[in-house]
Amino acid sequence: MAASPLINVMVAAARKAGRSLNRDFGEVENLQVSVKGPANFVSAADLRAEEIIYNELSKAREGYGFLMEERGLVEGADKSHRWIVDPLDGTTNFLHGIPLFAISIGLEREGELVAGVIYNPVLDELYTAEKGKGAFLNDRRRLRVAGRRDIGECVIATGIPHRGRPQHEIFRKELRAVMDTVAGIRRTGSAAIDLAWTASGRFDGLWERNLKPWDMAAGIVLVREAGGKTSDLDGDDAMLEKGNIVAANSDIKKSLLAMLTVATGA
Repeated sequence: MAASPLINVMVAAARKAGRSLNRDFGEVENLQVSVKGPANFVSAADLRAEEIIYNELSKAREGYGFLMEERGLVEGADKSHRWIVDPLDGTTNFLHGIPLFAISIGLEREGELVAGVIYNPVLDELYTAEKGKGAFLNDRRRLRVAGRRDIGECVIATGIPHRGRPQHEIFRKELRAVMDTVAGIRRTGSAAIDLAWTASGRFDGLWERNLKPWDMAAGIVLVREAGGKTSDLDGDDAMLEKGNIVAANSDIKKSLLAMLTVATGA
């Protein structure tokens, strides 16, 4: 299926930023790194990638606003459109030479997420989705979420709160409940990759807390266009506002959400 002009714009920005990240990844020991908080690093590579994406998208769609990890909120003349961008999701992986990181670009129109691109430049895996048009890997393979219905057979992704992050005890309760039930639990270190791999069926589902809109925006579109369901941990559609998410096919999402609710006494 031929990509739309919108997806082409997003892909061009992601690929250009990806070339920059690949160069820096090859020289990761030479990067100058500043500390933003406990175990939360920002690198020169991160800033360069964000600048590339900002410039490319600004030229292609003049007036659109931005919500970006480093720049924050940038108001545009066009109040109905907003890019939601993480130039390097998985920064800690990147800085440790682990090739699991991604560029994530989502587009919000009138408050609704309508398009998403997630790109891992090291693996050269490009995930794209547009509302009503499906989700794809590298423009060739149409994506579908995994079809398993028994959560006991599932591999579920999550994010583990590191030092300095809140809700460690809540996570321990959730982890205990899930690990006693499922076939396996995985933690990649990138919520964008977790969502892309859920959309592609590599993971059967995921749950995670303490996320930012740029971690989730593109991946939400991917999962939905791959036939999956997404919600916050209360079962509502306020993921970007609440900073948490559950995603899977309909049956597994229902089972996972119920399990997590019981575990935390919510």
